Amino acid sequence: MGAYIVISVLIFIVCVLLVLVVLVQNSKGGGLASNFSSSNQFMGVRKTADFLEKTTWILAIALLVLSMASIFVIPRSSTKGSVDSELKQQMDNTNSVPYTPVPEKK
Repeated sequence: MGAYIVISVLIFIVCVLLVLVVLVQNSKGGGLASNFSSSNQFMGVRKTADFLEKTTWILAIALLVLSMASIFVIPRSSTKGSVDSELKQQMDNTNSVPYTPVPEKK
C-alpha cells in the first residue's frame, strides 16, 4: 500500500509539472523564450525553447513509466475467491426467485 501511495504522489507531481511546462510554451515559438529576448542573456531564445521541449519529453516519459509501474503496486484484495463466491451467490439467489409475469393492461 505504501508504494502505491508514493507512486500516486509522484504521478500527481509529474502531472502538475507537465501542465506548467506546457503552459509556459507558446505554440508559435514565443512563450517563455520570447520574454527573455535581450541580447546579453546566458541562454539564448533557442536554448530556452530546447530546454522546455526536452523537459516536456522527459516529464511525459516519466509519467508513462510511473503509470506502468503503478500497475504492479496496485493493492489487491488478499481473498480473491471471496469476490467470486459472492458473485456466484448473488447469481444463485437471482435464479431462485420464481418468475411471475406482470398482467397486461387492456
